[in-house]
Amino acid sequence: MLFLLLLLAVILVGLTVRLALSAVTGSSRTNQNLARIEEYGFGSVEAPQAPETTLLEHLNSLAALTGGLLDRFIKTEGDADLRRHLYAAGLYGTTPQQFRGYRALATMALIGFWIWIAIVRGNVALVLFGFLLGGVLGWIGPTFVIKRRAAARLDRIDYAMPELVDLLVTAVEGGLGFTAALQLAARNLEGPLGEELRLALREQHMGLTMNEALSNMLTRTDTTAARSFVQAVVQGETLGVSIGKVLRDLADEMRRRRRQAAEERAHKAGTKILFPLVLLIFPSLFVVTLLPVLISIATNLTGG
Repeated sequence: MLFLLLLLAVILVGLTVRLALSAVTGSSRTNQNLARIEEYGFGSVEAPQAPETTLLEHLNSLAALTGGLLDRFIKTEGDADLRRHLYAAGLYGTTPQQFRGYRALATMALIGFWIWIAIVRGNVALVLFGFLLGGVLGWIGPTFVIKRRAAARLDRIDYAMPELVDLLVTAVEGGLGFTAALQLAARNLEGPLGEELRLALREQHMGLTMNEALSNMLTRTDTTAARSFVQAVVQGETLGVSIGKVLRDLADEMRRRRRQAAEERAHKAGTKILFPLVLLIFPSLFVVTLLPVLISIATNLTGG
């Protein structure tokens, strides 16, 4: 037990020292460069003031460093799938390496917390159980949370896509071009779909074509409604079909699909309500209705 505590402390201290050395090395190099500039006669140059580093930035740096150590000693695969889940969850600034670092930190934190509880309670037998449980939860838990967040965010995008198509149809038929209509929709839509549209427009302003920007958006949010929207727009642009007609047909299709999804959820409601009905409502009903009868029968049989 003491060996595990010492090992955990050595790892955390080593990571902290590594971060401190990196910060000191970076600042010393900056000062050396500024001193050389001043020697060449360009006048005194004031050292730039470093912005205040928040706790989240320190944690991100520590996670990136830990993920780099894991990638160095452990062969990691599946970066493409992990990056897709991170994009779908809206975590554009988190790299797969950084996410693996968070998983390692969560694992060490849970193991250390459980060992501390075991020491306080004086139960050494809990250490092994806590080590296994904390390791499993710390390593699997972040991935589970990211996948749940990505699924919820994609559902919100799917639900808001018909509203986007209706807004684009109104704007295009009112005389706006497709890009201008998309900008108008991006300004008025909130939530994940508005964020994805603003990101696609930002990519288009940086030099990509609108079709390429929408294809990138589909890569980040690969849902049924988003796929239909992007494919319809790209095919309409490629074949030269009127974008207003394409969007109106797409709006009708999305309304029909949304109605079918609502009917499907309504049909599943009966099956889903069966489990709480059997496990919770029926036992309570039996207790309320049959318990007085059983008590009365038992009293009569015993002669009480």
